[in-house]
Amino acid sequence: MSKPLQDRTVAILATDGVEQIELTEPRKAVEEAGATVRLLSIKAGEIQGMHHDRPGDRLKVDGLVADASIDEFDALILPGGVANPDTLRMDAAAVAFVRDFARSGKPIGVICHGPWVLIEADVVRGRRMTSWPSVRTDLRNAGAEVVDEEVVTDKGLVSSRKPDDLPAFCRKIVEEFAEGRHAPQH
Repeated sequence: MSKPLQDRTVAILATDGVEQIELTEPRKAVEEAGATVRLLSIKAGEIQGMHHDRPGDRLKVDGLVADASIDEFDALILPGGVANPDTLRMDAAAVAFVRDFARSGKPIGVICHGPWVLIEADVVRGRRMTSWPSVRTDLRNAGAEVVDEEVVTDKGLVSSRKPDDLPAFCRKIVEEFAEGRHAPQH
């Protein structure tokens, strides 16, 4: 079996309220492709996953985003859920990490409500993206070109709308993460 992400390290940035399947399915896809994955958060210990509006599993955090450097990672995944990105966008260290990551040109996968963190980091202007329907006005207001498609790729930025899009999203992030860095965004 091919391991296109062998020797690659992927960060997943999440906190309490993360839509669990939007974290676990992409994690499984990139690990099966050979990547090492580290779950970063704004708090140590564990975060609470959600199955829409019901509590899911407690997920073990590997490190604090405030202590992480983008140089340690080759790609980034930003899962959704409503509370997760809403909390992350209020954390200065999380926003700075995402801003620096996006500006580096390294690939990012984002799904559902996850683009809220990219919006807060001011890195969606001029990018073609999709998201959960309630986030699309925010994306437009932040300067993104918004479309309603299962998976959208724009210079290494992969976005999807919802959990139903996960099969296409997971295939595309593995492909983009294998491709690696794109031209840095400013």
